[in-house]
Amino acid sequence: MMKKLVNFVDVIKDFGTFPNVQRVVDGVNFSIYEGEFVVILGASGAGKSTVLNMLGGMEKPSYGDIYVDDINICELNDNKLAEYRAEKIGYIFQSYNLIPSLNVYENVNISKEIVKGGFNTDDVIELVGLKNHKHKFPSQLSGGQQQRVAIARVLSKNPDIILGDEPTGALDTDTGIMVMALLQQLCWQLGKTIVIVTHNPEYVNYADRVIYMKNGMIEKHMLNDNPMQVQAENIISPLPI
Repeated sequence: MMKKLVNFVDVIKDFGTFPNVQRVVDGVNFSIYEGEFVVILGASGAGKSTVLNMLGGMEKPSYGDIYVDDINICELNDNKLAEYRAEKIGYIFQSYNLIPSLNVYENVNISKEIVKGGFNTDDVIELVGLKNHKHKFPSQLSGGQQQRVAIARVLSKNPDIILGDEPTGALDTDTGIMVMALLQQLCWQLGKTIVIVTHNPEYVNYADRVIYMKNGMIEKHMLNDNPMQVQAENIISPLPI
């Protein structure tokens, strides 16, 4: 039986101050199990990125509780929350957030300054198919290659949960599918729990669990017993490291 890893309980998030309060997440409840590939789907403004940021420990809910590994992260002080983000969470952004003055190896290896241990930098770079590019700088890479560097940087610290905020949003369709294939393989072959937010309904077919959001609330919750494997050309097949 899979272990329950994440549990949102009556989570509410407000922005602003009275009388100009905007409720962006309104009474959200859901659970995520270890090793699942989860898609949070919704239009812009649905509240999905705010949910992801609260799970990542970058924002705290106004009300409610968020349990990760049976620990209520809403009760952690700033130091403990920083440790949680460093050790438990890997975050993939739409904009890559690579450091222009560092090459591929250096961008990936920088995670070692945050967390001790983790995976070998060269192994992770090879895992994402960039072994022959590790001395190149971000400006010398395509968008898809830059996003794979970002994924390698996240993976190098061996987090329990990998979060993606529109991780394919800045990519063309074919390159986006390659990135999705890589994320799915990290889930299936390395057992990583993957949670991405997107507005692309095609990604629903690849997920174990789909959470549909609208107007800050969960509109529908779906389990997929037979998720499709992402079919992409020229994608490396990762092996456990």
